[in-house]
Amino acid sequence: MADHHEPNAFHHVMDSKTKWEFFDRLFGDAVELDLPYFRLFGHDVYITKYMILELLAAALILVIFIPICRRAGRGELPKGAWWNAFESLLTFIRNEVAKPAIGEAEADKYLPYLWTVFVFVLFCNLLGMIPFLGSPTASIYMTGSLALCSFIMMHAPAIAKMGPLHYFLALWPHIEIVPNPWRGPGDAHGHHDAHGSHDHASTHATSVEEDRPAPSLGQILTWVIGSSFGFVLSLMIFVIELFGTVIKAIILAVRLFANMFAGHLVLAIILGFIYAAGVTGGYLLWSTVTFSSVLGVVALSLLELFVGFLQAYVFTFLTALFMGMALNPEH
Repeated sequence: MADHHEPNAFHHVMDSKTKWEFFDRLFGDAVELDLPYFRLFGHDVYITKYMILELLAAALILVIFIPICRRAGRGELPKGAWWNAFESLLTFIRNEVAKPAIGEAEADKYLPYLWTVFVFVLFCNLLGMIPFLGSPTASIYMTGSLALCSFIMMHAPAIAKMGPLHYFLALWPHIEIVPNPWRGPGDAHGHHDAHGSHDHASTHATSVEEDRPAPSLGQILTWVIGSSFGFVLSLMIFVIELFGTVIKAIILAVRLFANMFAGHLVLAIILGFIYAAGVTGGYLLWSTVTFSSVLGVVALSLLELFVGFLQAYVFTFLTALFMGMALNPEH
C-alpha cells in the first residue's frame, strides 16, 4: 500500500520527471505512470510530463490544421463550425496582430511563425484544463525556450534586412546637446528640400557660409564638451537598448509562466481545502467546504479558459510588436 501524504498544490502544478501521478490513493494504491529516461554522454536525460504534453499539443495542431490548410490550398471555402472556428483564429492573428505590428508589406513573410507560436501556446494552455494533464506553459523552462525562439525572430530578420552594422547603428541614439558651430541653423534640414530648388538652396548655402563668421574658441570648446557628454549619454542609452532586447525576451517568458502557474496553483489550493476540511472537521464542515470549493473551481476554470486564450494572444502580440520595432526602426 502506498504511503499516505498530504496533497501538495505545488506538486500537482509543477513538472515531474520520474512519475506522472494520476491519483495519490485509489483503493489503497497510487495510480501513476513511470516516465521514461535514457543516458546520453554519461548523463540521465528524462522525458518529463510536460515534454509529453508538448508533443501532444504539437500532434493536435498537426491533426487539426493540416487538413484545414489542404482544403484552403485547394481554394475550398470554410464549411462548418469546426473549420470556421480555427480559420477565424488564424485570420485574426493575420489582420489584427501581424499586419498592424509588422506592416502590410512584410507581415505575411513572418506570419507562419506567429501562427505557430499562437496555436502552440494556446493548446499548451488549454491542456491544463483537462483533468490529469497539465499546462506546459506553467514551466519557466518551456516559456523560456519559446521566448528564446521569439528573441531570434525579433533580431535575425532585421539583421538580414538591414545588415549587422546598420542594425546596431539604428540602436545608437543621436544626441546633440550643443549645436555644431560650423553648421548654420537650417543646414541640418537641407537634405529635405525639393529637387527643383536644389540649385537655389546650394547657392543660398554658399552665400551664407561666406557671410558666417568663424566660431570662437569658446564656442568650439563648448561644442567639444557638449559633444563628449552627448557621446557618453548615447553610449549609455545604447547599452540600455542592448540590454532591453534581452529584457523583452525575459518578460515574454516570465509573464506567460507566472500567469499560467499562478492560475493553476490557485485551483489546486482551493481543491486542497476539501482535504483539509475532511481531516480537521466533521461531515457538515467537509460537505460545506467541498460544495463551495467545487463551485469556486468551476468559476475560476472558466476564467482560466479565458486567460489561456488571452496569454496566447499577448505572447504573440508582443512578439509581433518587437519584431516590427526591429524591422522598422524609423517608426
